[in-house]
Amino acid sequence: MATKPSKKKAAPKKAAKKADKKTTKPISLHPLINKGVLSTAKKNFAGGTLTCHCATDPVSIHIKGQTAHNHACGCSKCWKPEGAVFSIVAVTGKDNVSVTANGHKLKVVDDTALIRRHACTGCGVHLYGRVENTKHGFYGLDFVHTELSKEKGWSPPTFAAFVSSIIGQGFDPGKIKDVRARLKKVGLPPHDCLSEGLMDYLATHDAKQAGVLKA
Repeated sequence: MATKPSKKKAAPKKAAKKADKKTTKPISLHPLINKGVLSTAKKNFAGGTLTCHCATDPVSIHIKGQTAHNHACGCSKCWKPEGAVFSIVAVTGKDNVSVTANGHKLKVVDDTALIRRHACTGCGVHLYGRVENTKHGFYGLDFVHTELSKEKGWSPPTFAAFVSSIIGQGFDPGKIKDVRARLKKVGLPPHDCLSEGLMDYLATHDAKQAGVLKA
């Protein structure tokens, strides 16, 4: 008389699948957002000091007041911590930024870029990026990495920009959907350019420059 095969034989496959899930490491977006818990902007925040990673004679800059438009950026030009796919970049007026120590170590990474990123020649960390083009909508703004500050209360990132750009840096295009899913999970809407609000701002500026809209 034939006997029915035991259903217990399927157990090893299930165990193997569980083991695979445990060994698969999640994509490292950035240390500040990997856990999905974003900080909260402190009311009446006075600002703080950003310091590079040099052990001796570090470069420091002071940011007066709160930053705005903080976001995760996937472009190849922004400075990122080792192993991170995105950088975290905030914006402030250039008049709020002042170099307070060892400014002689700063050098512009690419003086042909819209954002002239000033990096420490010792450790490579970007201290600030300045827009010098007087005709651009972002003229007068500086882009800064507030993770370099010990002060707590900076404005948190609210969206992710240039997500597709990480593919051009060697990221597996087959996993880009997973990246967008994780960004949404941590509360950062992903964009392949800037946020709708900032794109509308730039479009309005360009229209005024072209005379399509009244200045």
